[in-house]
Amino acid sequence: MYEIENALRDYAWGSTTAIAGLLGRPESGNPEAELWIGAHPGDASLVRRPDGSDIPLDQLIAEDPEHFLGSESLAEFGPRLPFLTKILAAAQPLSLQVHPSIEQAKAGFARENAQGVALDAPHRNYRDENHKPEMIFALTPFEALCGFRAPAETRKILLRLAASFDLAGTEIPPVLGQLLEDLADPDEGNGIRKAFERLMTGDEAVSHATAMVASVLISGAPLTPYQAELSTVVSLNEKYPGDPGVLISLLLNRISLAPGEAVYLPAGNVHAYLHGLGVEVMASSDNVLRGGLTPKFIDVPELLRTVEFKPVAVPMLAPEVSGLGQELYQPPFREFQLQRIELSPGGAPVPLAQAGAAVVIVVQGSIYLDSPKGDLQLARGGSAFLPASEAPVNVHPVTGSEETAIAFAVTTSMKA
Repeated sequence: MYEIENALRDYAWGSTTAIAGLLGRPESGNPEAELWIGAHPGDASLVRRPDGSDIPLDQLIAEDPEHFLGSESLAEFGPRLPFLTKILAAAQPLSLQVHPSIEQAKAGFARENAQGVALDAPHRNYRDENHKPEMIFALTPFEALCGFRAPAETRKILLRLAASFDLAGTEIPPVLGQLLEDLADPDEGNGIRKAFERLMTGDEAVSHATAMVASVLISGAPLTPYQAELSTVVSLNEKYPGDPGVLISLLLNRISLAPGEAVYLPAGNVHAYLHGLGVEVMASSDNVLRGGLTPKFIDVPELLRTVEFKPVAVPMLAPEVSGLGQELYQPPFREFQLQRIELSPGGAPVPLAQAGAAVVIVVQGSIYLDSPKGDLQLARGGSAFLPASEAPVNVHPVTGSEETAIAFAVTTSMKA
């Protein structure tokens, strides 16, 4: 077992207090958006060797992939850790985005390589050939947009907006009427596609309509029963005035996760995290196609090829408790699963659910990791990499501690 130090990314949308408060660290005074825990070459965790030297985790794994990852993981995913874990702290909205399927990622990566697009070019879509399914576990109340809602429900919101324009004695922007027509299509997927494409390609007409909608809402138009959806339009337009993502938000499920709730996001799911602190887990990839709410590059044709145009229920992810008392969050992806570990003072140990390599981070109290090959104690804010060869591992409360310990562990999925 290896204690690790993790890279902190300071994107502008990050909270200045949330990650430091969670892990018991001093605040840096800068935005702290993501703590990367894993072996992604973009920001691999640092491993302290027994001799005191440091090595990036991806380089350590490359020295003996079968030892560190296990033969099954190596055969299925190759010589790399197949998942990346993050502590994510959003004080402001992230970009509206979607992730490709693995087939799209392989084809797009090969195509951009053939075109000679540099891997770090700002207009590059595919930075690797892997897909990026993900999940988020809420540590605080967590707000997000996630997948397309049923068009009939979106039409109800748009009709409420149209009524607000009538009450204000203001002409309804043509774009709203066009969206209502799009979403009346008996083919729900086709209607969603038309509405989404109209907003992505409407340029000045969409920008003008967005400004008018925000103005009417700010002037005191009734928001109920769509308080969350319509107030989101106002707040997004304050940050990104006229951006197509502002009205696209009305096409999407607006969700509020309570602490302890989780949601998973497959390929093609349009989403945006708005606010909150959570544990995010994903396949180890950096492939993102953006659709708005960002100054970064947006490739509209490629975005339209990647989005899954169909209404979806919010893909909530309930925990499963094993016969060994393990609290597991297992989305339908082979690359990863999340285990939440809670240990009462003096309580019984919990077996670590481990398939291949694993990472562990402690967010409250202290834990003691015990395996046939060694042991390691971690306090709040501490994290570790556990090679596949280390299993089985038991997680114990620290003797004498009077504080409940809480930790999270991520490993490859144990589902068939």
